Amino acid sequence: MSHPRPLLALTAAAVVTVVTLGTAGIATGTAAPAAVSLRAAAPADQLPTADQLKAALLSNTELGPNFTEVPVGQSSASTGGASPVAGCDALRALLNGNEAGPSSQLPHQEVEFDGPDGNPMVTESLTAEDAAQLTSDFTVVTDAFADCHSLTFNDGTDASVTFTVTPVTLGDRQEAPAVRLDGTIAGVPLNGYIAVERFGTVAMSYGFFQRDGASSQLASLYYRAAVAKAERTLGAPAGTATAPPASV
Repeated sequence: MSHPRPLLALTAAAVVTVVTLGTAGIATGTAAPAAVSLRAAAPADQLPTADQLKAALLSNTELGPNFTEVPVGQSSASTGGASPVAGCDALRALLNGNEAGPSSQLPHQEVEFDGPDGNPMVTESLTAEDAAQLTSDFTVVTDAFADCHSLTFNDGTDASVTFTVTPVTLGDRQEAPAVRLDGTIAGVPLNGYIAVERFGTVAMSYGFFQRDGASSQLASLYYRAAVAKAERTLGAPAGTATAPPASV
């Protein structure tokens, strides 16, 4: 039986990368839907710095000692390797067009943690950009989530998985976009949760992926921890459209 870990990692990379608001070909203008236009970035002194974003990311302190941080550059969410995608026209367009990764002009940080034997996987990404552009990007991804009901990934060989996509609520804000993904590969259940949130001029994308499990308990627990840390560190409540740069 083929091991589901590689495809799970590919799926995590593709989905979490696309919902990294401001990096999904939108802020760079490379693969944006027609309704989204490139706007001038806010001055650097009006956005949190990359160091400030890094301080706001999840760490082992929040997740626990059973998780291992994947070094930057080796993270599946940072490799930018896109897999063929079918289904969900709006979301597929973003996924298939997003190969360049985050714009170097935008403050950005990301992290991935693997549980024992790579299960579960927790990913988080924070990107700062102009508030007006962030609002536009947030709308694009929210609409893509709402229109998606089934999504298929293929790793380029003979391994593929089709996920059913269901809107869910992971945290306290019911209006915060989040979806649940359910599928199987070689008889092994794969389950994931994707969520996006904003804190002033900072967008957060969050992913939780697991095999042989379907409970949302840990996904919700770690999502709430991510939101709480971002709110505390960045000084902006979840869902706010504008906020001053945080100081660390």
